[in-house]
Amino acid sequence: MTAEALPTTGERVVTVADSSTPAPVLDIVVPVYNEQTDVAGAVRRLRDHLRVNVPYPSRITVADNASTDSTLAIAAELAGEIDGLRVVHLDQKGRGRALNAVWRASDAQIVAYCDVDLSTDLNALMPLIAPLISGHSDIAIGTRLSRSSRVVRGPKREFISRSYNLILKTTMRAKFSDAQCGFKAMRTDIARQVLPYVEDTGWFFDTELLVLAERIGLRIAEVPVDWVDDPDSTVDIVSTAVADLKGCARVGYALTTGRLPIAELRAALGRGRGPGPDIDGVPFGLVGQLARFCVIGIASTIAYAVLYLMLHAFLGAQVSNFAALAITAVLNTAANRRFSFGVQGRAGMMRHQFFGLGVFLFGWAVTAGSLVILHGAAPEASKHVELVVLVVANLVATLTRFVGLRWVFRSHNNARDVAGPAGAMEGAAE
Repeated sequence: MTAEALPTTGERVVTVADSSTPAPVLDIVVPVYNEQTDVAGAVRRLRDHLRVNVPYPSRITVADNASTDSTLAIAAELAGEIDGLRVVHLDQKGRGRALNAVWRASDAQIVAYCDVDLSTDLNALMPLIAPLISGHSDIAIGTRLSRSSRVVRGPKREFISRSYNLILKTTMRAKFSDAQCGFKAMRTDIARQVLPYVEDTGWFFDTELLVLAERIGLRIAEVPVDWVDDPDSTVDIVSTAVADLKGCARVGYALTTGRLPIAELRAALGRGRGPGPDIDGVPFGLVGQLARFCVIGIASTIAYAVLYLMLHAFLGAQVSNFAALAITAVLNTAANRRFSFGVQGRAGMMRHQFFGLGVFLFGWAVTAGSLVILHGAAPEASKHVELVVLVVANLVATLTRFVGLRWVFRSHNNARDVAGPAGAMEGAAE
């Protein structure tokens, strides 16, 4: 029996039994907690499938996380009967904790996992690992939500699964289709660099990993799977859903505040500037950027109108216009920086605000000129007529703002990609 601790987390992983050979191509982990009834059958079935269908050296790792029944003893006894089986033990409970620790410590080229109930048809295993072995992809996931997937499960689980993935798509702009299918694989060299930034130790581990992977530009392959729900599953659906929503809020906050080193990881590992191909001549994310820019623009226009009408009685048309524009310009630049163009952290923040100031001055010149023309043509125009003219003039300034901001933020991302982590750290000191 040997024990090792991951240097970055101190997580203690004890090897209880090991009948495998070093450095296999595939290390497939089965995380277990109080699974004494199912662990032996799952391991034997998985071993048989690997022997017949996977033409690469492989290992099964049973990762027991704080079981209180006979799960660990049964798995250790199996290692004396079955070649290619490793059994490890962690003192603390947590499926995500077990996967994070074992994947990062693995000496295999590819790490994968499946749930002990083997709900996913193992015939999808080779399609899952093939794009990773070829180097085409960095992560591969099974999906139950593809049109070609065949899934048997109750309406309650179906509704919760689809609702959860819809939440991810709308709140985090996730592109992957199925976050929680218990059937995933990853290149080990990538895992060692990305997993230190994945904090969740439970069921949200998968989602957090995939959101981070998309943001740094890793390539995720999706494999349609056949999946049959385990009616005896011990997973508490309600508590898991609540924990997942809390995890979404935590990761969203980390992304918004720049706590995660997205630019540095993207420069070191990514295949582009985020999800999707980076093709010369095709603007990256133009439609999405434009949509988010319009939403922020509408909010800014409403705020501008409210401020203008509030200040008009005290300051007059020109001063009210200037003050309302100045206030909303700062907020507009900050919002577009983060949400429309995906720039995170403090690097370049002051430079971007100075550019936004230039855009503001242009917008002020256009709107102030419009007021001069209006007052010259209709001196008795009401403040509401003034507001209509100003809003129209602002539309002209808004088009210029979008083009200008897109250019400056795209240039910022290009510079960060070229400079790499060192350049990003220098930019953070601005």
